[in-house]
Amino acid sequence: MTDTAGTNEQAEPEGLSVVRSTVDGVTVVTVTGEVDHHTSGILRDALAPEDPAPGARTVADLSGVPFMDSSGINVLIAGHQAHDPAGWLRLAGVRGSVLRTLEIVGLTPLIACYPSVRDALEG
Repeated sequence: MTDTAGTNEQAEPEGLSVVRSTVDGVTVVTVTGEVDHHTSGILRDALAPEDPAPGARTVADLSGVPFMDSSGINVLIAGHQAHDPAGWLRLAGVRGSVLRTLEIVGLTPLIACYPSVRDALEG
């Protein structure tokens, strides 16, 4: 894998950190902290494709997210919808309770989950 772009880090007082980079033409969004109604806007902005061209591809690395409420679920759905049919949004490293929540609400059949960013990129 080759890192082909710079990194843009955003941090909010609530403690959510989002780092966006590009690896082999795929946007990788690394998220650290809790995703709730106070912080979900940061994630929503990061998951929106930067390039309006068809086929945008994004991997959201959620391995650093210990908690996500319904606003985070809504952001993931919006992120999925923002990627046209030629593109995709994939999740990587989703942990315990967050993964269980995604399964309960039926999101895992809609947005593919992978154990790692590398797996998601190769998926």
